Amino acid sequence: MIGVAEWHPMVVHFPLALDITGALTLSAARFKAAGRHGAALAMVGTWNICLGAIGALVAVGTGLAAVASVDLDPAARIAMGLHVKWAVFATIGLLLIAAWRSAGNDADSRPSRLFLGILWAVTVTLVVTGYRGGQNVYRYGIGVAPRTASSDLPASK
Repeated sequence: MIGVAEWHPMVVHFPLALDITGALTLSAARFKAAGRHGAALAMVGTWNICLGAIGALVAVGTGLAAVASVDLDPAARIAMGLHVKWAVFATIGLLLIAAWRSAGNDADSRPSRLFLGILWAVTVTLVVTGYRGGQNVYRYGIGVAPRTASSDLPASK
């Protein structure tokens, strides 16, 4: 069975995809003429933002479990700390924006320009968080199992 820490690389893609899609569809709903299509875009955007916020909570949970399961050198520890700080900040922002959108308005209403500005700012923080996570893997090798000499050799027939 896969441990909770090993779910993090799979889970992190959902809040990113859902939030970016939600921001795009809500932006399209804002600039689309009011009517059936604008309402549908707003509904899809609202659901994406709310599901993305839930996904971000799961990503933070699995990420904290992953951090607890690895031993890091000082440079990697600093990089991981920055990633965790960005992740917590982005998740709180996404939860607040999802609460604002779902509690304050009808799901199919057009978003305000203020809401869209804040949503895009939160989206940027989430993208920066993902970038920092990628740097942790590719620059510092965090979460990557070391290769053994036997795994480097091709299987003989």
